[in-house]
Amino acid sequence: MIKKLSAPIDLTKGTPWKGIVSFTLPMLIGNIAQQLYSTVDSIVVGKYIGDNALAAVGSAMPILNMLLVLFIGISAGATIMASQYFGAKNREGLSYTIGNSITITFICCLGLIFIMLPFIRPVLVALNTPEAILEDCVGYLRISLIGIAGMAYYNILSGIIRGLGDSFTVLIYLLVATVINIFLDIYFVASLRLGVPGVALATVIAQIVSATLCFIKLSKMRELFDFGIKFMKPVGHYMLTIIKLGIPSGLTQMIMSSAMIVVQSLTNQFGELFIAANVIIMRVDGFAMMPNFSFGMSLTTYAGQNVGAGLYDRVTKGAKQGTFIAVLCSTVITLIILLFGKYLMAIFTDTKELVEMSYYLMTILAVGYIAMAVTQSLSGIMRGAGDTVTPMWISLITTVLLRVPLAYGISYFTRTPQFPIGNKECIQISLVITWLMGALITFIFYKMGKWKNKAIK
Repeated sequence: MIKKLSAPIDLTKGTPWKGIVSFTLPMLIGNIAQQLYSTVDSIVVGKYIGDNALAAVGSAMPILNMLLVLFIGISAGATIMASQYFGAKNREGLSYTIGNSITITFICCLGLIFIMLPFIRPVLVALNTPEAILEDCVGYLRISLIGIAGMAYYNILSGIIRGLGDSFTVLIYLLVATVINIFLDIYFVASLRLGVPGVALATVIAQIVSATLCFIKLSKMRELFDFGIKFMKPVGHYMLTIIKLGIPSGLTQMIMSSAMIVVQSLTNQFGELFIAANVIIMRVDGFAMMPNFSFGMSLTTYAGQNVGAGLYDRVTKGAKQGTFIAVLCSTVITLIILLFGKYLMAIFTDTKELVEMSYYLMTILAVGYIAMAVTQSLSGIMRGAGDTVTPMWISLITTVLLRVPLAYGISYFTRTPQFPIGNKECIQISLVITWLMGALITFIFYKMGKWKNKAIK
């Protein structure tokens, strides 16, 4: 039974929506498990250390996300290539893609550690990080950076495994790592009293375990590709294609992370309570976005396999069915947030004022989750087909040219003697407008159909 569930799925056959759903479900559960990493971190920190520590983890996350953009790019490029070569039944291309992805990741990990480690504190100071949480932020980021190889290799190797049509195995590995993370979180923080750095250490160890399991899994998939040192030696065509496909996806994440950092500077000015409220929102938001991200990744693999096989009519049919299901799921989740939001916020803190503020700000974002279902699904189709540039430009336009100016503009024009920094809702209002515009623009570019000419040659 386990062997059957973990076998690669050929998404070029059968009813599109059935294949998409069966592939997405393990991925959705896995993404929820991955979100538990940061959620458990926040619960343990909020309950055992306090609200300031919760704010420290939240202030560190945008910077950590920025550090991971390189690997998100490599993962995107490798996933697209793996799925298209799998769909085309190209064994040699698949073998070199996987081997060269492992090599690129190793080089990037070493470079990032040596280049970025000295600049953690100066960056946090430049972002107006409150003195009360500065040291915890520094400790969290230093440990996360030193252990970044675990996070990097998990993202890349799991992406390749999914590109081959196996989302179940990745789910199992994530569940194992999540249990380890929860146990170590409680042990390091509640028992050993390591504080915020203990939370980072627990996550790093769990990620290393999941990355190791993915590596072992790939080494045993010899029926699909060849795995060894020979294929890890850099080959120009494969290295350049991974980079070419991955750079736009990496830049998209970098743009979003940069915007988050810029907006974080504004968020920090509203004080520790507001920062903590945003941390809680991000944790609930992470779960609310899970169906969107899961269907987006699933449709990337679906499109990649079918484009590799030359089945473009099937890609279009799957895009319609997959997007509809994603929108339906997001609508249900939005209703749950509106009805039970306060109970969700209370999981993270016992401070009543913080629960009320978090719930209020979350209601502003609610409708945006439905819009993001459209954006993620159709962007996934375009990326899987090999068009990673269009989603990047859409992200650039909506995030840099719309969200950041909106956030600061609303803050500036709502300043009063009572609220010298302006309306704190500016953060959430700017974000929901960005999501709505992103969905509209993505739909327009998808219908234009230029993504159909971007398959790997």
